[in-house]
Amino acid sequence: MVSLSSSRMFKLLQGHIQPAGHRSGKTRLVTKDGRCNIEFGNIEYSNHFAYLVDFWTTFVEIRWRFVLLLFVASFTGSWFIFSLLWYWIAKSNGDLMGQNRTDGHVQCVDNVNGLTTAFLYSLETQTTIGYGGRALTGHCAGTVALIIIQSLIGVFINCFMCGVILAKISLPKKRAKTVTFSDTAVICLKKGSLCLLIRVANLRKTLLIGSQIYGKLLRTTTTPDGETIILDQIDIDFMVDAGKDNLFFVCPLTLYHVINRSSPFYELSADSLSQQDFELVVFLDGTAESTSSACQVRTSYIPQEIQWGYNFLPIISRTKMGKYRVDFSNFSKSVQVTTPHCVHCFETDYDQKNQNSHSLENHNNQEKVGIDNLGFQVIDIHESVDMTKM
Repeated sequence: MVSLSSSRMFKLLQGHIQPAGHRSGKTRLVTKDGRCNIEFGNIEYSNHFAYLVDFWTTFVEIRWRFVLLLFVASFTGSWFIFSLLWYWIAKSNGDLMGQNRTDGHVQCVDNVNGLTTAFLYSLETQTTIGYGGRALTGHCAGTVALIIIQSLIGVFINCFMCGVILAKISLPKKRAKTVTFSDTAVICLKKGSLCLLIRVANLRKTLLIGSQIYGKLLRTTTTPDGETIILDQIDIDFMVDAGKDNLFFVCPLTLYHVINRSSPFYELSADSLSQQDFELVVFLDGTAESTSSACQVRTSYIPQEIQWGYNFLPIISRTKMGKYRVDFSNFSKSVQVTTPHCVHCFETDYDQKNQNSHSLENHNNQEKVGIDNLGFQVIDIHESVDMTKM
């Protein structure tokens, strides 16, 4: 009997644990570090040409491995192509080894007598090394035109590759790596309202100017006409104590969304939260103070990453030296607090308290007889005072 009950208990626990694990492995549209999990399929071949037309953006956005490959291939390829042209000029002029040279033969390029030396001369010319062993003689007009063309193309390749590398290094998304969100979100009472709280921190001392914070709730909905909309987007407003826009983002901030009748979380409760299927994407837009480049930081939360009845631990303190200290060890930690089971419960309790306070106030007013003497002054009360007017 004991083994049978244990087996049933294990199956029961297994049945409860597996769905939760399956939901936690839900595919996200936006990962925790802000990358979008989406792919495009069945794109027409003609549309791929648009990537080549916008070649600058294409080169800036490709991976570093391809940039380095392009860097090596562009320089090495140009050196080799021009080495073939120098080799062809030398061969046409009879400068190569093994060719019959007459007395008084003048070479177009000194010491270029094979493909290897032609490649070395091309490399030395384009990189402006100039060892002095190979140089133009000035007796061939084609060599003058070719060295001008190679020098111009070499400058163009240098400028383009330096621009691509500099643009990739200074991409705004690199600045976004130093802005972090809390691993989880919490739901608790804040300023007399039930709110969803998220914490965000700037790891650099330089500010993000003009910061704006907003959210999008992604979920699958069905319209009254029976149409299913995948990834339907609903606006979520976030605020901080200092306002909504132009935040003073010098220390970690706690964002909160008030769960009221206009909120999409209004029907949620502590029991039904983990059974929902949605994704909350949070965005932070700002301009980096040091580079004046606009950047966007984003992350996402699924229902299993939202804790009902918890609040974040304090992380800001003041040292004896008068400095403000931020303890990031408690950045994503939370503690359990007293929280209503659902929004309806909170509103019902709030209305009941208001009714009780109003009834108590009315009761006190009805029992009150006489004249208010708030200043504790001695006054004379005449018998002719009409008490009904008081």
